[in-house]
Amino acid sequence: MSAPRARGAAVGRRIGIGLMRGLWRPRVLGSWRVPPTGPAILAVNHSHIVDGPMLMGTAPRPVHFLIKKEAFVGPLDPFLRGIGQLKVDRDGTDRAAVTGALDVLAGGGVLGIFPEGTRGEGDFAALRAGLAYFALRSGAPVVPVAVLGSAERPGRLIRGLPPLRSRVDVVFGEPFTADDGTGRRTRAALDEATVRIQERLSAHLADARRRTGRPG
Repeated sequence: MSAPRARGAAVGRRIGIGLMRGLWRPRVLGSWRVPPTGPAILAVNHSHIVDGPMLMGTAPRPVHFLIKKEAFVGPLDPFLRGIGQLKVDRDGTDRAAVTGALDVLAGGGVLGIFPEGTRGEGDFAALRAGLAYFALRSGAPVVPVAVLGSAERPGRLIRGLPPLRSRVDVVFGEPFTADDGTGRRTRAALDEATVRIQERLSAHLADARRRTGRPG
C-alpha cells in the first residue's frame, strides 16, 4: 500500500463540505481545538454511516480515515483511495494499514479513527487498542470528537440516512496525550493508555451531550 496523499485528503474534505452541508445542517463546536499544524488523531464515536463523511466535511483540516476493507468495493475503491483514505482489515493485524496510518502522522497529517472498531451505540463503551497504539507510537495528541444526531431518527426519503436538512452536532474536545510520561511502549502501557483514553473520550461524550441537549 502506498502512503495516502495529503492532496487527496484535501479533495475529500472539499467533497465532504459540499455534501454534508448541502444535505444536512451540521453545527460544529470547538473545531479550534484541533491543532492547526502537526500530527493529530481524531477519535470519533460511531453510530451511523454518515459519521465519517460528516467529520471530513466539518473538521478544520483534511482527515485520513481508517475505513473497513468491506467499503472498498467497485468504484468506491479507487475513489476512497483517491481521497486519501486507508483500507483496514479488522479481522487481524493489518500491517499495511498500520504503516499507512503511521506515515500519515509522521508526515504531520490528521488520522481519523473510530476507536470502537465498528458502528454501535456510539458511546465509546468498548475500545480497541489500535487508537492507543497509534497515539503512543507517534506521540500525536488525541482529539475526542462526538458526532450527535446522526442516528436519532431515520429519514423519510432514505430511511438509512438522517432526515435531510436535520441538524447534526459535531463537537471537538480538548486534545490530550495518551502516554503516562514514561515513554513505555509495552503491552501493559498500551492497556493502561487504552483505559485513560476511554475515560477521556467518555467524559467528552457526556459533556458534548450536555452542551447540545442531545439524549443519552
